[in-house]
Amino acid sequence: MSNDVVLQFNRQRNTLTGILFYAVNGLLVIGFLYPLACVFISSLKIPGDLVMTPPTWWPSIFTIDNFSELLLSSNSMTRAIMLSGIISLLTVIGTVILSTLAGYGFSRFNFRGKNLFFVIILLTMMIPFQPILTPLFIIITKMGLQNNIIGLVLVYITFQLPFSVFMMRNTFDSIPKEIDEAAQLDGCSPLKILFRVMPTMISPGIVTVIVTTFIAAWNEFLVALVFMTDSENYTMPILLFTTSSGQYGTVNWGLLQASTTFTMLPCIIIFLFLQKHYVSGLTSGATKG
Repeated sequence: MSNDVVLQFNRQRNTLTGILFYAVNGLLVIGFLYPLACVFISSLKIPGDLVMTPPTWWPSIFTIDNFSELLLSSNSMTRAIMLSGIISLLTVIGTVILSTLAGYGFSRFNFRGKNLFFVIILLTMMIPFQPILTPLFIIITKMGLQNNIIGLVLVYITFQLPFSVFMMRNTFDSIPKEIDEAAQLDGCSPLKILFRVMPTMISPGIVTVIVTTFIAAWNEFLVALVFMTDSENYTMPILLFTTSSGQYGTVNWGLLQASTTFTMLPCIIIFLFLQKHYVSGLTSGATKG
């Protein structure tokens, strides 16, 4: 009889624990989603609803005019969206290629100063990027890449490489070296092992690099503001800032909310589709063996 009581008590405790777990997580989800919902709903409001005092939660009339103005009427905004997408894509491609090759080299090859070089790479993660903007600006200007998307991509890759190399080296370290030895017995060279044997096993680490790099490049503001002095080459975050500043004190709040919604969408979609691999990449890259 006592065993039945204990079992019933354990069931009730597990039930209460489960309820508490889902309740707390539900509140956290609401807290995170509430600001996003406010922005999205505001982007569907007419101008009169956006300036009402006190503000209203639900629009009196739903409209997509703000998104139409964003994508069709404003050529500068459309250009900024395209530039941000191209810059983010090129940054991701360059960072993935370089960090994968570097991580593979640090993990699988022994050379003089290997650990020292890797420590130096990690130390660069501790340096704020603001102090090195001036020397980078001088270097990029002398290369003739100032106010050029290639120059901005090179700077973004420079900032993203330390963490990406660290992640990819740890990802390779988590793969048993016996796989390399078996592939070498079959006549595979190191590059063939990397491109033919490893891709499936290192895909979580690559996805982690893709997600972190894309979000950082898509949302970056200060570097783009410094390096892109021509208004025709403004990226999405810079144009959002100019839109929020307004002209002669006026702000198009509908266009601003629609732009903010459109800016968030790529990051949310990429994370939702790749979150499983992203978490797997973080955990596999955090442990060795």
